[in-house]
Amino acid sequence: MLNKDGLIIPEKYNGKYSVRETEKAIKFIKDMFERNFADELNLERVSAPLFVTTSSGLNDNLNGIERAVQFDALDIEGDLQIVHSLAKWKRYALKMYGFEKDCGLYTDMNAIRRDETLDNLHSIYVDQWDWEKVITKEERTPEFLISTVKKIYEALKETELGLCFKYGELDNKLPKEIKFITSEELLQRYPDKTAKEREQLITKKYGAVFISKIGGKLSDGTKHDNRAPDYDDWELNGDILIWYDLLDCAVEISSMGIRVDEESMKKQLEIAGCMDRTKLEYHKALLNRELPYTIGGGIGQSRLCMLLLGKAHIGEVQSSIWPSDMRKICAEKGINLL
Repeated sequence: MLNKDGLIIPEKYNGKYSVRETEKAIKFIKDMFERNFADELNLERVSAPLFVTTSSGLNDNLNGIERAVQFDALDIEGDLQIVHSLAKWKRYALKMYGFEKDCGLYTDMNAIRRDETLDNLHSIYVDQWDWEKVITKEERTPEFLISTVKKIYEALKETELGLCFKYGELDNKLPKEIKFITSEELLQRYPDKTAKEREQLITKKYGAVFISKIGGKLSDGTKHDNRAPDYDDWELNGDILIWYDLLDCAVEISSMGIRVDEESMKKQLEIAGCMDRTKLEYHKALLNRELPYTIGGGIGQSRLCMLLLGKAHIGEVQSSIWPSDMRKICAEKGINLL
């Protein structure tokens, strides 16, 4: 295994499929997962925006430091931003489209993340299934979160099974069950490791894990990872990670969670020092209890395809822009970037 400037090159790598064969397999995976996923969670597909107005507060602030791609338009007042994700827009859409309890939506989300550090798993171009579902306030519990994660994982396994049946040379990579652990439990298990090191160790041990409660401070005063304060409830969220032997690392497939209610959003905005956001349209609607209680998240399309097809680089399953030296090294090692 060669690691050059953050780029992992597996020894004697064989990408198995030509570009055209890979594209056919990508479509098979996406079509099959969408059906399985929508059936498991009772979701309907909807169209979604590529950009939103800056003043709406609908864009996802991610970790709070990433710069959105911003521009103006001839007939539009104010600036527009390319979305980072649709975490907030989806909740607004559930109300506008009249979705009721136990029903939800999903969409193809395309984004540009200009500040992403590029490597085997990270691209400027982001494609994921963004989804959101209406729940009751009483369902805002860890138990409901866990049951939803299990349904998503079942959809992943069903998709892998169908793919392996169609392409006999592919191996099953997903374990039978997914392990659940909180970020605090993970800290107690590996107190001398960094958060990322803890993720690697636990995912390698179990093959598939859901690490919950991300965003708030742990007992040692650190955070497992940063999360924006105004969409996930930090006590009711988490990440799905899958161990990938080819790259000898954990791959985050999904970030998701039960969304903030009026109390938890106000609390998290105060902790993050972002109370100025309460003046934005979305935040005012939430604080006034005008939006439904929801659970939602994103599932990486290219990462899932990369994992199931045994690819070494996300650029083998999506068309994006890469540094010239990365393209050169990948070409020399048989990694065909689109």
